[in-house]
Amino acid sequence: MTHIQTLLSKISDRSVKIGIIGLGYVGLPLAVEFGKYFKTIGFDINLKRIDELKKGEDRTLEVNAEELAEGKYLEYTSTLDGIKEADIYIITVPTPIDDYKRPDLTPLIKASESVGKVINKDNIVIYESTVYPGCTEEDCVPVIEKFSGLKFNTDFYCGYSPERINPGDKEHRVSTIKKITSGSTPEIGKVVDELYKTIIKAGTHLASSMKVAEAAKVIENAQRDINIAFVNELAKLFNIMNIDTLEVLEAAGTKWNFLPYRPGLVGGHCIGVDPYYLTHKAQHVGYHPEIISTGRRLNDGMGAFVAREFVKLLIKKEHKVHDSKVLVLGITFKENCPDIRNSRVIDIINELKSFDCSVDVYDPWADSGEVEEEYNLKLLSTDKVNLENYSGVILAVAHNQFKTLDFKSVNKNNFTIYDVKGILDPKLVDNRL
Repeated sequence: MTHIQTLLSKISDRSVKIGIIGLGYVGLPLAVEFGKYFKTIGFDINLKRIDELKKGEDRTLEVNAEELAEGKYLEYTSTLDGIKEADIYIITVPTPIDDYKRPDLTPLIKASESVGKVINKDNIVIYESTVYPGCTEEDCVPVIEKFSGLKFNTDFYCGYSPERINPGDKEHRVSTIKKITSGSTPEIGKVVDELYKTIIKAGTHLASSMKVAEAAKVIENAQRDINIAFVNELAKLFNIMNIDTLEVLEAAGTKWNFLPYRPGLVGGHCIGVDPYYLTHKAQHVGYHPEIISTGRRLNDGMGAFVAREFVKLLIKKEHKVHDSKVLVLGITFKENCPDIRNSRVIDIINELKSFDCSVDVYDPWADSGEVEEEYNLKLLSTDKVNLENYSGVILAVAHNQFKTLDFKSVNKNNFTIYDVKGILDPKLVDNRL
């Protein structure tokens, strides 16, 4: 029996062992799904994270205690010895950008080093992290070869199956989102595909190569980024023309093929990051991507635009901008979710501070410790929220809790409301994107 047949047999009889590297927003839900059917070992270098999961707690709120318990064959470890018996390793670490908007492959390289230290002959390493086309073979494989002493596509193999997790989304889950699969050889591609078919109810799409799968993933978010950039530019234009952008989009949306994008801040670990991976690779091969780069620049400037428009509103109401107290509602990158990664709300806050405004931030979903560590901000506690203490409010994130705040109680003549998300009654607000 060949190694391919052996792996397929192990998948079929549920005896294959799986190691998941990284237990964040992507890795944990995946580990739980695989843990329902296979012996699965979830590995993370964060000891606190491992301890919480062993207690049935998930701080990301992606998986509740009941769902965690459904992964009956799932174990957790922070040591490499705990995953050395795996047949298939799946790497789900984040792929951020650095301060210069360049891909930061540090977590990916470190994870590849870890796997290289424990991998055995005929094992498969599958990457789910979003990367540019060619990254798996060009950047990750050499690291595994170096630390394992094994030869790629002779002693070990790779696959690429990009994550499509949407943090905070309780409808589109791991098993209900169609999965792209691929392998470093056609035969390994089939093994990877069969593995994911065991947990993905929505089905799989086997790509012809890992590069195709890598490219497919990165353009998913680049496409959304460009579409949002278009409506953000419309918002800027219509603001000058004194036209309500959301009313325009609502009217245009009555046509069957009009795409329902809305203006806003573009942050998070995907849309606000992934296009930079594609532009980086494009420039590396000698092509300057004009539309992708322009869309990114426009979206990256929306936080500062909102802050400046808000300051103009303060001036119109004869507020002294210097030392004006402003309340920013929300710091997570999206609504009803605790994820603060790459939140562009910080751009609003920093721009307001450049005008010497005094800024408070309130977010009932965010972890105060994480916010202080990441953004050097102290969150306002719920009992301290009093709209009357401020010159105005910027509603930056559409958390459900913000919809219940009593905006009607403030004197609109002296109080400014800027609704970034367009969730409040237009009659209550001074402006919105």
